[in-house]
Amino acid sequence: MSLSAKARQFLVAPHFGALATTDEDGTVQQTAMWYELQDGEIMLNTRVGRRKERNLRRDPRCSLCVVDGYDYVTVSGHVRLIDDPIIAQADIKRLAIRYDGQESGERQARDHFSRERRITIRLAIEHVIESL
Repeated sequence: MSLSAKARQFLVAPHFGALATTDEDGTVQQTAMWYELQDGEIMLNTRVGRRKERNLRRDPRCSLCVVDGYDYVTVSGHVRLIDDPIIAQADIKRLAIRYDGQESGERQARDHFSRERRITIRLAIEHVIESL
């Protein structure tokens, strides 16, 4: 599904998103996340072993709600998980720079994220709800 111009412009800004996945018992688990719109997909990244990662391996359906005041865009669809450590480390560095600036993002990537096993999440945009 394609995004409207307003939704695309909104998602390009570095807002935080709330990623919703489904626990084994069917309840919803939500996490505040950094994200980036890339080539019609949403790219996210997390440390391996977190609940959201385990949930997405079991059930690849999720949604991401990005909010700024009363404006929001919610995208939902299925994810692809990318376990390649080189890609995952490059993606978390990219996100850290996007949200915290060049110097701080590079420092976080070097001093913190590089010590973790990370995974990239690619969310296909299959459904969009927007209020802009």
